Order: sequence, then structure tokens, then C-alpha cells
Amino acid sequence: MAGDSTSTREITCQQVLREDASVYSAQWMTISPRHADAVSPPLLLERYLAHVRRFTLSLVRPVQSESGLAFRFLGSHVSLISFAPPEYAESGTLRSLDLHINGGVLVQPGECDRGKLSFMADRHEDGVTVTIRLSDYCPLLLGSATPGRWRKLLYRLTQAFIHKVVTVRFLARLFRELEGPTAPVRVVRVKSATGEDI
Repeated sequence: MAGDSTSTREITCQQVLREDASVYSAQWMTISPRHADAVSPPLLLERYLAHVRRFTLSLVRPVQSESGLAFRFLGSHVSLISFAPPEYAESGTLRSLDLHINGGVLVQPGECDRGKLSFMADRHEDGVTVTIRLSDYCPLLLGSATPGRWRKLLYRLTQAFIHKVVTVRFLARLFRELEGPTAPVRVVRVKSATGEDI
């Protein structure tokens, strides 16, 4: 479905370390309203999982079951991050699908009952804003609610960086699949006023 490839699409990115050392990471873009049906949250999740597997060369393998979803390492039973079954909701123009974190070796052991990964599509007169958001996540790399400078740096250079790249490239791929392979995109970073930028 080719469209106007002359206007550059912005992918906005924000990654924040909150005061309680939980992570907030969001990436979003607005696309034409004619693609609204192609970016429903369930479809976004399905395409995102395929993208993760492809991007990591199958080192990370999303596995879905009745008990939820797990990002597993290779063919092992080791779950990097696991989630409860998806919860779908609609409120006005906003459609969302939430995956609540419930375990995994990349999550602080005492914080497995918080955090979620959300896929959202919000219709408005300018189009549909697609957002992928990770919120209230407590990474094992940060260690505690009071991580030291080196732990913050390690997390920033590894897990935070990988998550951002995977998600931004997913949105860029999605946009080009909808608007044509030459459709230009650029990443815009937004700073936070409520926490430490990652």
C-alpha cells in the first residue's frame, strides 16, 4: 500500500528512570487514518513478536501459551521476561493491549508483580498514533530502588539501548510496509521533566 513517501515520518522516543528506579520507555508515531485497521493492538503485538525474533536472529524467541507470553533465550525454558495473558481495552478513540510482567531473569525478583508492556492505537483527526510503552518495569541490572551510577550506565548501554533500537526499527518497518519501502523516517528524542533520561 504505497503512499506519499516524500514527507518524513517522526518516531518519537522517550526513556526515563523514575525516582523509584522503575523504567518508563515509550516510542510512538502517527500514521494515516486509512491504516487504522492494520494497526489494531492485537495485530501490533503479533507483528512485534515476529520482529523481535527476526531482529535477534532467533536468540530471543517469544512463546505464547494459555498462561501468557514469555521471551525465551534460544530453545531453552529460560524466560528473560514473562507476561500474563494480554488484556484488551477500548476507551473512546483509544484501543490498547496490556501485557503485565509476572517474572523473568531480567526482572528484579521482588518486583515481578509490577510493570507492563502496552500496545496502543489512538485515532484522531490527524491519523492514528501508534504507541509501544514499557512502564513500571524494574530491571535486574539496576539491582534495587537505589541503583548506583555504574548500574545505571550498564543498563543504559545494554538493555535500554537494545529495547529502544528494537522498538524504533519495528515502527520504522511498520510504517514502510504501510506507506512504501522508500518512505523516510527519523527519530526524535523527548526529554522528561519527571525523571532521569536514559
